[in-house]
Amino acid sequence: MATTRERILDAALEVFAGRGYHRASVDDIVRASGTSKGAVYHHFATKQAVFLALVDDFSARLATAVASTIASRQGALAKVQGALEAALTTFADNQALARLILLEAVSLGPLYEAKRAEVHDRFAALIRAYLDEAAAERSIPPLDTHVATLVWLGAVNEVVVQWLHSGKPDLRGTVPELTRLLLRSIGAA
Repeated sequence: MATTRERILDAALEVFAGRGYHRASVDDIVRASGTSKGAVYHHFATKQAVFLALVDDFSARLATAVASTIASRQGALAKVQGALEAALTTFADNQALARLILLEAVSLGPLYEAKRAEVHDRFAALIRAYLDEAAAERSIPPLDTHVATLVWLGAVNEVVVQWLHSGKPDLRGTVPELTRLLLRSIGAA
């Protein structure tokens, strides 16, 4: 059975996805969750706090999927490839949440931007660590892994954003080609 907090977050996702963040109200979340305004404010100080909790939830799902996949792979390049596959699959499995985080949230101001930067930096550090490891293993030629990480994050972001806008290409279907292109971009075989 879902906790009150989980019910509120599930309802908030539904409300934000249907109405957009700016048009949604706490009252909409209360109605959709079948809770009270007091319950919402007990768990979250503001509507923005509810939204940031959804971002944290998605980030945790993404981190869990990536960590699980990485743990099952041997070698830095295989781990990087697994992380990419896990990330795109997680986005595909959580389309409404991905839409909110990547498209709806652009105008939420400094608090959201700080949260977005935190999540970005966490995944950038993960990618960069495995690229550094791949270079140390001589699986790839020496390169500026900071720049390579930014290129990879930018490519993944653009593929996901285009998918959110148009539904094309099939996000899971992009994994093999995107993986090939990104691996080539760092000189991997």
